[in-house]
Amino acid sequence: MQDDDQAIRMLIVEWMRASEAGDTQKVLSLMADDVVFLVAGRQPMRKADFAGGQAALRDVGMKTTSEVQEINVFGDWAYLWTKLSVVMTPRGGAPITRTGNTLSILRKQEGRWLMFRDANLLAEAKS
Repeated sequence: MQDDDQAIRMLIVEWMRASEAGDTQKVLSLMADDVVFLVAGRQPMRKADFAGGQAALRDVGMKTTSEVQEINVFGDWAYLWTKLSVVMTPRGGAPITRTGNTLSILRKQEGRWLMFRDANLLAEAKS
């Protein structure tokens, strides 16, 4: 279990680094093909939807922090709860900070953990 815990934590670190670097292909490689993202006020988003939306972030700087609150592993399935903060700064614009919790379900495929479901409860931080 300790190895799984570390591998899951590394998945989160890789995801954040790739997101900040704008490395869409790396982020997509960390997702199951049938991944679903749940975000308040929007329709569920699938992998193709996620990939299609990345072009809009080309001119946006991103800084992320994540605090893992809980990880539980059950064989080839795991869930985790994180406190996440994302600061996005459009080129020439003011930073926008969104903070909140995420609840994610991961699935181990071919020996590696992948994002399977993610409920993102981030909201714009009040100044």
